[in-house]
Amino acid sequence: MKSAKAIQPTKARFKVLWLLFALTIITYLDRLCISAAAPAITETFHFSPSQMGYVFSAFTLAYAAFEIPSGWLGDYFGTRKALTRIVVWWSIFTALTSLSTGFFSLLLVRFLFGVGEAGAFPNIARSISCWFPSSHQGRALSVAFVGNFLGAAVTTPLVFKLVAWQGWRLPFVEFGAIGIAWALIWYWWFRDRPEEHPSVSTEELRFIRSDQVDASHLGHAQRVPWRVLLRSTNLAFICGMYFAYGYALYFYITWLPTYLLKARGFSENYAGLFSALPWLASAGGVWLGGLLTDWLSRRTGSLKIGRCAVGGFGYVMSALALVSVALTEDRVVAASLIAVAAFCQMLTASAAWSVCLDVGRRNAGVVTGFMNMTGNLGGTIAPVVVGYAVEKLASWTIPFYITAGVLGFGVIMWMLVNPYRSVIEGETGKGD
Repeated sequence: MKSAKAIQPTKARFKVLWLLFALTIITYLDRLCISAAAPAITETFHFSPSQMGYVFSAFTLAYAAFEIPSGWLGDYFGTRKALTRIVVWWSIFTALTSLSTGFFSLLLVRFLFGVGEAGAFPNIARSISCWFPSSHQGRALSVAFVGNFLGAAVTTPLVFKLVAWQGWRLPFVEFGAIGIAWALIWYWWFRDRPEEHPSVSTEELRFIRSDQVDASHLGHAQRVPWRVLLRSTNLAFICGMYFAYGYALYFYITWLPTYLLKARGFSENYAGLFSALPWLASAGGVWLGGLLTDWLSRRTGSLKIGRCAVGGFGYVMSALALVSVALTEDRVVAASLIAVAAFCQMLTASAAWSVCLDVGRRNAGVVTGFMNMTGNLGGTIAPVVVGYAVEKLASWTIPFYITAGVLGFGVIMWMLVNPYRSVIEGETGKGD
């Protein structure tokens, strides 16, 4: 029996990837539910734009604050336990959103929802780093991240319909139940290392470890060199790059449906359609970006080109598209340009997460946690900036110019990132 298993290559790693793909769909179902329900929630509680901005930002503030400790839990205990805890927690508070009675209760529930979801993506990335060879991690990450955007594309039109049929409260309960079901399946089937999984053959394990000298750096990290991490300029550049990513991303996550309804005058049906369009474009962008970062890295022999050039190019093109949104009067052109901006930004997603795996090694969970924390600090600021610009300045165009400027800052950070330099050991490989 053993010899047959050794001869026949298995594909358990793809089951891991499909589970993570399903998880990212659920993540954005739960995260975007409130943005699609925001017009109905605002009407129920008579919120001002700035109050709704604070509700949006309560999630991202908590998400950012708890990203590093939740990423570290994956390094220490393994992602099987860490992701189970994360998904169960956030699913409970997704459901509890339905019980909100006003501003402060909604603010609290969304904050605790953010506490629960923190660490999801660092642990997804760490799972991929353990189950895929480094030369295939960009593509694997892109598959997982496509789920984000497919979930996001479905959420707004779906929630618009569910709110019309059921009111805004019940969809939060339904989406929370989906997360609980996923967590039960994950904990039952997944193992932290392919060596521990009975479904992995010798041939598959050989492929997974094919471009690693050894797999010891993938074990659980018992100690984190916090002082070294905090002094790492390379990590600072990575965080600065992702601050721009998170700032730009959270307009789509929070204000996009409201912008299309209020600023551009679309009907609810067309607002749902054009809210989905940037996420469909993003799915294509993250898929292409994952292929591109791996292909360029292999083709040129340079991670600097494969990671940083892809990242810088995506940010530049996204910033130009956002400036064009602010300048155009045609609402269909504006909505289409938003989709172009999202596509260009998401070209960079796999490169960003891959560079964390390049430099993080055993502490990949903490390193990705630092990066995603900073990105979500950007995501915390953005909804409030938009809310105040609309309420105090009566302007929907100023936020687009600001976002373009933030992406310009991100381009500079991308050019300074060194994907060869470990943020833990300070080592530099060839091609530095």
